[in-house]
Amino acid sequence: MFELILQLVVFLGAIFIGIRLGGIAIGYTGGLGVVILGLFLGMKPGNIPWDVILIIAAAIAAISAMQQAGGLDYMVRITERILRAHPKFINYLAPACGWLLTILAGTGNAVFSLMPVVVDVAKSQNIKPSVPLSLMVVSSQIGITASPVSAAVVYMSGVLEPLGWNYPVLIGIWIVTTFIACMLTAFIVSIITPLDLSKDSVYQERLKAGLVKDEGEILHSKDKPGAKLSVIIFLSAVLCVVFYATAISDNIKLISPVIVKRDEAIMSFLLTAAALITLFCKIEPAKILDTSVFKSGMTACVCVFGVAWLGNTFVAGHEQQIKDLAGEWVRDYPAMLAVAFFFASTLLYSQAATAKAITPIILTALGISATNPNDSYMLVACFAAVSALFVLPTYPTLLGAVQMDDTGSTRIGKFIFNHPFFIPGILAIVIAVILGFLIAPLF
Repeated sequence: MFELILQLVVFLGAIFIGIRLGGIAIGYTGGLGVVILGLFLGMKPGNIPWDVILIIAAAIAAISAMQQAGGLDYMVRITERILRAHPKFINYLAPACGWLLTILAGTGNAVFSLMPVVVDVAKSQNIKPSVPLSLMVVSSQIGITASPVSAAVVYMSGVLEPLGWNYPVLIGIWIVTTFIACMLTAFIVSIITPLDLSKDSVYQERLKAGLVKDEGEILHSKDKPGAKLSVIIFLSAVLCVVFYATAISDNIKLISPVIVKRDEAIMSFLLTAAALITLFCKIEPAKILDTSVFKSGMTACVCVFGVAWLGNTFVAGHEQQIKDLAGEWVRDYPAMLAVAFFFASTLLYSQAATAKAITPIILTALGISATNPNDSYMLVACFAAVSALFVLPTYPTLLGAVQMDDTGSTRIGKFIFNHPFFIPGILAIVIAVILGFLIAPLF
């Protein structure tokens, strides 16, 4: 028991220090935790989630090439026109746009460019920017669990297909449940949250101090020559991923034998898209490294590397105890799987890393297999719960929203959890999981 407590202290301590340092440091401290657990506390290092890391890297390679070609700015400008054309509906359009961009791009970092627009439109309607910003950030996190090119979806669909789930069915369920959850959350939050910006004391103080900018157009730049083409190439690659993954699905098998596996196909399609964008949009490869998407994406890779490795090390060292406990809980209360996903994702800092750490344990604990797939619907229903990256106010998009809201309405309180992202995030996940339990058993 004493040894377990020490190991738990090291595990949580490494994550806590990484969170306090911020950014890429959480990946560094994950590696530090593995060193201490391995050399001083006798734990065998767990598996490194290379497949997750490589898929993230491939997606970031393609998206950053598109950004350098001007494609990401082009997509944001289209979204901006939608937001500005219907400003009264900013609380619904912001999360919808954030969700859609994440679905298409496979990364929630796509919403960074939308944040100034959301703040600007919200101010013009005397709405606290914290409401649409928090809804958009949460929607971008939960949208990862419905994106065909996200590492989390790739991993989970790979686990579920041998259990009788078609890839297009899974994507359809997750798209429907997450989108409805985001919209219902927007409706509830808009009702229970005071929206009047003029009554916010912090805003009034900042307004008097001249720290609040006037509402106005944010994006004036013209499209780069290859902007539209880069978007076409990237979205074509996404469609190829969906079609190929569907074609090799166990229950469809339009392509047989399967020489190129799903993970390999996704990585190769995305790298091909990056190559075609670089070639036909005539961008300088060296400048891709300077894009914000590349920097944040590579940071994500290191974070997943360190934190997921640390998490796998701790979980593998206590696998049997976790299996027994998780199996008992989930057998008696299926929704407890969502709770396990939820809390694990707050520590592992990644949807994909969480799914990979928890799912094998649940499969073994419940005896789910190709010959006994009856309870596999629970994994489908609870998948959205791996998106609890908003709990600790340290995630990049969350911090970005705080920094970009010059009204001060998007702020983190003295206590760790009293920030505007917490309630929308809880609501979105709860609603998505409930919808999952209603819809998944139908298939």
